Amino acid sequence: MKKIGIIVKADKNANKKADELEKWLRSKGIDVIREKSAPPKGKLPSRLGAAPADLSCVFVLGGDGTFLAAVRWVGDLDIPIVGVKFGEVGFLAETSEETLFHVTEKILKNQFATEHRMRLAIKVIREENEVACETVLNDVVINKGALARLAHIKTYIDDTFLTTYNADGLIVSTPTGSTAYSLSAGGPIVHPAVHGIIMTPICPFTLTNRPLIIPDTAVIKIRLEEKSSDMMMTCDGQLGLEINEKDTIIIQKGSHPVNLITFPDQQYFDVLKAKLRWSGSHL
Repeated sequence: MKKIGIIVKADKNANKKADELEKWLRSKGIDVIREKSAPPKGKLPSRLGAAPADLSCVFVLGGDGTFLAAVRWVGDLDIPIVGVKFGEVGFLAETSEETLFHVTEKILKNQFATEHRMRLAIKVIREENEVACETVLNDVVINKGALARLAHIKTYIDDTFLTTYNADGLIVSTPTGSTAYSLSAGGPIVHPAVHGIIMTPICPFTLTNRPLIIPDTAVIKIRLEEKSSDMMMTCDGQLGLEINEKDTIIIQKGSHPVNLITFPDQQYFDVLKAKLRWSGSHL
């Protein structure tokens, strides 16, 4: 490995550890590209910029928000990413601050595997013009702004009308994103290896509108009824776009997955139990 990227959150401890990591890597003759993950400002399609195509891998020192910003920085490049937890939950982190240098040694020796995580591709068409095009690792959320009124979200799957969600909003997520906002809204936990897309209504007015898992080959189209106002579309909780009844939102499986660095001793269900603080003992 000749060049490594580091994305670090605006946190004193994370930046101190990033300094140590950068110095250690440079002592081994490795070039380092470092970026700060600042809170997003503005609207789509703002991002950190573009990662250099010749990066061997990217270290993310922060929480899940920092990791999602790093994924947007990498874009469609096949650069493996590893998360180092400096946040509250850190579902996307593969390691912690305490084991950072041990893990880095393994990575430098190519003693790791990569796991492909599906992303969603989102397009917003307004009066036959494309006004936004984004990819997300976790989710895209359609919901109300400041006004506490019901949203009326007409939803189609493969051009077949499904339903109009009368709700506070709708979350469309990947299996990776099933443990994020979708889980808080009552959605299911879906293993990342499952080939599906999760649709979770937020506080639906009709109680029979339940979370739905559809094949990842499906294309979802969303339109708003005319009486819907003050609506936002948010991608990965990063940046948003105001939407209205003139827009058609198209959501489908993206063509470029994210390559997460993994290690054999890290099992998904062990991470899940630890993060969700599940208790109990073996029978």
